[in-house]
Amino acid sequence: MNASTRRHAIPHHGPLRISRPPSPWLATLLWMSLFPWTDTGAAESPDPMPAAVEARRIWDRAPHNAFTDLIRFKGEFWCVFREGNAHVSPDGALRVIRSKDGERWTSAALLTCTNGDLRDAKITITPRGELMLSGAAALAQPASARHQSLAWFSANGQAWTEPVVIGDPNQWLWRTTWFKKTAYSIGYDTLGERFVRLYRSEDGRHFEPLVATLFDEGYPNETSIVFLPDRTALCLLRRDGNPGTGKLGTAQPPYTAWQWKDVGMKIGGPHLLQLPDGRLVAGVRLYDGTVRTSLCWVDPVTGKLTEFVKLPSGGDCSYPGLVWHQKLLWVSYYSSHEGKTSIYLAKVRLPRA
Repeated sequence: MNASTRRHAIPHHGPLRISRPPSPWLATLLWMSLFPWTDTGAAESPDPMPAAVEARRIWDRAPHNAFTDLIRFKGEFWCVFREGNAHVSPDGALRVIRSKDGERWTSAALLTCTNGDLRDAKITITPRGELMLSGAAALAQPASARHQSLAWFSANGQAWTEPVVIGDPNQWLWRTTWFKKTAYSIGYDTLGERFVRLYRSEDGRHFEPLVATLFDEGYPNETSIVFLPDRTALCLLRRDGNPGTGKLGTAQPPYTAWQWKDVGMKIGGPHLLQLPDGRLVAGVRLYDGTVRTSLCWVDPVTGKLTEFVKLPSGGDCSYPGLVWHQKLLWVSYYSSHEGKTSIYLAKVRLPRA
């Protein structure tokens, strides 16, 4: 079975591995057993637990494929990630792939850097309706800086601009989020000073500090921001120091004063998404017990995270992208649980609120 058709079906009570495509009747039985509320003419009876519809490997062409993000653009899925020879290697490049259905994927672009390792691709849509791809270059030394955040722009996902320098040197701008035609991004220091800085931009090309030191306890770094309909900003923050548990920050406009709560667990590669019904979902790496990529409910009042789905994953894994489409949560991520570090896509059906 090739990489594009390898699948895992995952009920809420544990993984069910399928080594070959099931026959139509078996597929129907599996669907009905996983999702008893599927319309078969009977009254709906929602399962009280969420379950992953499917997880499949979608890309494994490079020796190491990792650090994903996902978006819908012009009726297609667009997934971005890093390709390289290893988790850290000087040849890192950013791959862009596309799919109409989430099953058949083709390459749209490969962005490279002659003097650095490109890492941690993130993708968003600007108010002008163009794609904005961002990442950071770990620069070959000697150089004037260790890291520099960069952005590329495209109207069609295939032809991209030359890289645009964003943020300050040695500030790793992790992810860009647009709200009210303004871009917000949090950069973390890569020189050992261990703080994060909040930036804003009107065009996605020129970023200015909004809060010079947003947080500086416990080695803060990776982040994800969402803006609620009432304009409240929420930030999920990874920490790698002591005690190392993540933080959830909240702020009101103009987003210069933040309050922080402990999420109750150590997290990596955080990403936040608000569902149409208002619930908050986080995709993260979890470390308690077996390292894994999981989905968690987020309580904005207490700040706590509650794991509800463990995706097929392990070892070198995480960095999810999240998209809500056709009443399913689509999750891109990477993992090495099958040996080679590869890119996966999961579809998750959630219970009603």
